Amino acid sequence: MQRPVHALEQTSEQSLEQTGVRTLAAELPARAGEDVRLAGWVHRRRRLASVTFVVLRDRSGLAQVVVRDPATMERIEEYAEETVVEVTGKAVANPQAPGGVEVGEPTFTLLTDPVPTPPIELWRPAVNAGLPTLLDHAPVTLRHPLLRAPFELAAAAVAGFRETLTGLAFTEIQTPKIVASATESGANVFRLDYFGRPAYLAQSPQFYKQTMVGVFERVFEVGPVFRAEPHDTVRHLAEYVSLDAEFGFVRDHRDVMEVVSSVVGGMLAAVGERAPAALDRLGVELPKLPPRVPELHFADALALVGADPDESDLAPAHERAIGEWALREHGSDFVFVVGYPMSKRPFYTHPQPDDPRWSNSFDLLFRGVELVTGGQRLHRYADYLAALEAAGQPAEPYATYLETFRYGMPPHGGFAFGLERFVARLVGAENIRQVTLFPRDLHRLAP
Repeated sequence: MQRPVHALEQTSEQSLEQTGVRTLAAELPARAGEDVRLAGWVHRRRRLASVTFVVLRDRSGLAQVVVRDPATMERIEEYAEETVVEVTGKAVANPQAPGGVEVGEPTFTLLTDPVPTPPIELWRPAVNAGLPTLLDHAPVTLRHPLLRAPFELAAAAVAGFRETLTGLAFTEIQTPKIVASATESGANVFRLDYFGRPAYLAQSPQFYKQTMVGVFERVFEVGPVFRAEPHDTVRHLAEYVSLDAEFGFVRDHRDVMEVVSSVVGGMLAAVGERAPAALDRLGVELPKLPPRVPELHFADALALVGADPDESDLAPAHERAIGEWALREHGSDFVFVVGYPMSKRPFYTHPQPDDPRWSNSFDLLFRGVELVTGGQRLHRYADYLAALEAAGQPAEPYATYLETFRYGMPPHGGFAFGLERFVARLVGAENIRQVTLFPRDLHRLAP
């Protein structure tokens, strides 16, 4: 049976025909004195003796609707928070309303049935629930303006990544996420049944982006990667968004570092330009990226933090100490650590020419956490065969990858980093899951 339309309501078709184009909440200040049509979610209701305030939320922000008609006040008592409605009325200047304008003389149209009470009070400025609750009910809790804001920053950052690299003549590519072998990372991949034969979820587009340097010279990709590592920490995920780039005709890894600096600068600029309201909601200031990012050789980094000189990697505590040094001594939230030991880098990494113990590779630390890993790659076919032999690995599983180098490849290099880790450091999140849409980890596979 069709639900009867209340006398104080209109159908959405009638309203659209009579009032024309929808007005967003952010557009109200420019519409003072005009008839407007809003549509969104009931964010909050507040009833006083002779007036009810309804705060409507849409993609652009909040709008205050003032209801003085007693019959309408009674009717909207049925509209629990998150009910989707359309409102027509007159935009009226009021300095105390959001944006300095509110909507009076309203007519409401239900666009859905009234809804039950949400799992958290989305209208409260602060979030009053723990992380498990927020993740369990993410389809609803992500609507909170504070919880939504990190993903506005992420969208702006990806736009900046794309714009910067496109401006440097890079071509965007999309590579397979189902691969035939787990050659690059051993057992740390997810196995699946592919029409009766084994296949794996890709843990990196590394081999493909190197291959495509032979086609376009400069390529980048934004896409998911998968790591079957049983980490249960605040900084690891089983699936994340990887920002990758690779390009040819480099002199060494320092050419790659220059592009990384440009990309990070472009991403930060895009966040500031595209998502200032989200930064303001979160109280976030953009980090300090100097014209030249400070750098340390890996051996010097170990000495700086007082670590054993025979260590082959930096511990999280070491990274934090190096980040503090960069900020204190150079006023930078970023620092490059270069020349990691070859023993800790993949077989395709180019060694340091004057001392093959070290590599032409780097990490970029952001506020004391590894953000970007990159470097120069091998490019000669014979060097790949020698590197695989030295690592005790057969060449057969790499046959199609090695074909790239057999037919001529220039000196090249590239880098990759996780979008979620970038946003986590940007907003100071204690747990990467706070800035991950529907995270996948050791325990979570839903929602």
